[in-house]
Amino acid sequence: MDDVTLGDTSDQDLLARHVKGDPDAFGELVRRHRDRLWAVALRTLGDREEAADAVQDALVSAYRAAHTFRGQSAVTTWLHRITVNACLDRARKAASRKTAPVDDAERLDQLLEPHESAEAPAERQDLHRELIAALATLPVEQRAALVLVDMQGYPVAEAARVLEVPTGTVKSRCARGRARLLPLLTHLRTNTGDSNDLGGGRNRTHGASVPPASGPKDAGPSDPAAVKGGGGRA
Repeated sequence: MDDVTLGDTSDQDLLARHVKGDPDAFGELVRRHRDRLWAVALRTLGDREEAADAVQDALVSAYRAAHTFRGQSAVTTWLHRITVNACLDRARKAASRKTAPVDDAERLDQLLEPHESAEAPAERQDLHRELIAALATLPVEQRAALVLVDMQGYPVAEAARVLEVPTGTVKSRCARGRARLLPLLTHLRTNTGDSNDLGGGRNRTHGASVPPASGPKDAGPSDPAAVKGGGGRA
């Protein structure tokens, strides 16, 4: 199957082709969705290396569990659910570990996508740093809800499907998260015009890509080794 044909194939059909043994179908799914998965993971975890590992873990899990997909939600929702679960799992494990504190300034600099670091006005970079620093103060469940709804522009109902919780829970987490962020972000209102739009615009993504996995250069895009470097959970 050539690239043009793959590009015209729906997500659900690509997943079905992958289950049937098509060697290129899953690679096309990864190409389509990994940037948004990466953006969600990065903003939820606040650490570039952890986010990359979470996305890679999630894609390997999706690769192996594709046969369990029943079409009860969109493929992109299914992929986001696996990714968010991987992020929450990593965040909880990190919280239980006793580690040396990370230098916040260095960590926040790493969160800026390369094109934004190089091209965005200094004010935009400062706002981004303050926003990420504020998000990092929230419990991870509230952070995940706000990232999906306010930064990625997901409707509450869709975010609820991703997080596998009732819509009321998503609303509650967002409300509590916004209430906790408000004292930290009130001074930004004159710059952004709306403190509730945490991402600077709904459905806004920066187009950052997942850093390439280390491993053999000839690994195919549909090979789990090309996504994770050979490891990962089922």
